[in-house]
Amino acid sequence: MITGAFGYASALLAIAGVLYYLEAFRKWRVFRYLPAIVLLYFVVMVCASAGLWEKTAAINDTYKMLRNNLLPAMIFLMLLEADLRQIKRLGWRMIFAFLLASFSIAAGFIVTFALFQHGLADNAWKTFAALCGSWMGGTGNLAAIQLALDVPDSAMGYTLLIDSIDYAIWVMALLALVPYAAHFNRWVKADSRALDDVSARLAESKADQTQVSGGNVLMLLALSCVVSSLSQWLAAMLPASAYFSTTAWTVALVTLAGIAGAVTPLRRLGGADVVATVLLNLIIALIASRASFSELLEAPVYILAGGCILLTHGVIMVIAAKLFRLDLFTCGLASLANIGGVASAPVLAASYSKALIPVGVLMAMLGYIVGTAGGLAVGKVLSVIAGA
Repeated sequence: MITGAFGYASALLAIAGVLYYLEAFRKWRVFRYLPAIVLLYFVVMVCASAGLWEKTAAINDTYKMLRNNLLPAMIFLMLLEADLRQIKRLGWRMIFAFLLASFSIAAGFIVTFALFQHGLADNAWKTFAALCGSWMGGTGNLAAIQLALDVPDSAMGYTLLIDSIDYAIWVMALLALVPYAAHFNRWVKADSRALDDVSARLAESKADQTQVSGGNVLMLLALSCVVSSLSQWLAAMLPASAYFSTTAWTVALVTLAGIAGAVTPLRRLGGADVVATVLLNLIIALIASRASFSELLEAPVYILAGGCILLTHGVIMVIAAKLFRLDLFTCGLASLANIGGVASAPVLAASYSKALIPVGVLMAMLGYIVGTAGGLAVGKVLSVIAGA
């Protein structure tokens, strides 16, 4: 069993490296159906469940340190290849899909609570309202609703379990669907020409970049880490609240830095996507390392309720995709921008095209605007159902 920080990080990198080798050189058939990044999530989750590493203080600190520092660095590097002039061509459909995802999540909470309320704890409507705020926005929105409804920390345990387990399964499912985007788009008759055109234009712009070299990689890695550190330092000095947390400020600052860097000669420096891909794989492994199949047995009713919420949300999104001809990228990103926020939406966007990272970041930032109000509104409906 691994108990040290370096052994933990080494294990995650080793798993990612082996999967890359099997995909790139062995050409295993399974990779035709499941991307390596999905298998990485699953394999790391299996290892966590098997107890390959123990959640010691050192490992917990390492997880927080790597995730909190590498995620802003990855976003910055991926934004260096962003061209907002092209991305704005995606238009109103993204905002419409985001609001539709928020509505379907609210519907999922209301339907699920009505079905499961007798098997839940007293005043569960309050904790579900807080979770709804989190799944519409982020942890800051959850904290705001918890404060507004006066929910004690001791009452949040099972709700946070839903947030951990069901969220992890949902992320894995959305990543697994990426290879089938073309089939889905044909089925719903989605007009994905704007997305295809933007992706093609952004891909063509990579031709102007210099060749990848060790020096480029070193420079980009150093720059991304400095930007991440400075963004967090500045964010800590800005006014934060439960509504807009320090993490939200960090993401906002690093996003501005990446967009600014994209109009400088840094844009032509080859290797940003290489370093960002390494960081992306490590971040995915870090997230998966906190999940465990054994936790599914701790509170089956709550885990099932979380699955019901996501199922309702998914069904509504598929119906809407068919009615409004929304492509899978738009639907999936809108879903994860709500449920996963800034920590996950850029990861899903990168699995389609690394150049689309800004779309994921900007859409996830919308969640901070609607999360608190949406969660409180759903909480009001749940309180009526509970007769509170």
